[in-house]
Amino acid sequence: MELADNDSIRRLLESARRIAVVGASPKPERDSHDVTKYLIEAGYEVFPVNPGQTLILGRPCTAAIPAGMDIVDVFRSPEHVPGVVEEAIRAGAKCVWMQLGTSNPDAVRRAAEAGLDVVADKCIKVAHGVLKIAKR
Repeated sequence: MELADNDSIRRLLESARRIAVVGASPKPERDSHDVTKYLIEAGYEVFPVNPGQTLILGRPCTAAIPAGMDIVDVFRSPEHVPGVVEEAIRAGAKCVWMQLGTSNPDAVRRAAEAGLDVVADKCIKVAHGVLKIAKR
């Protein structure tokens, strides 16, 4: 189901514990690095997913989405998002969050059909801050 209203997004962010950041970057100037750092500092258990890296912000990187993620936060270009959604489904993720500029209508539809919650074209860091979600 696509989550668009603040109440649904608040419930998601308050209940989530484990977040995979697909496309996390070791480069501080990249948005994916900044958001990964923010989520760690907010107290989430964060799993950077980037097959080209071994460590980002002190966290081991994985080449694939780990099983049992509450949120899969996607920093990939829209044409790659359907593949990320299929991987998230196989990994048993609960939600796919497509950052600003990454949304893909087919991926949104597929994730929702598979029973995942979906947030599209929103920044998880901005939503967390605007909704004043308490740090863990």
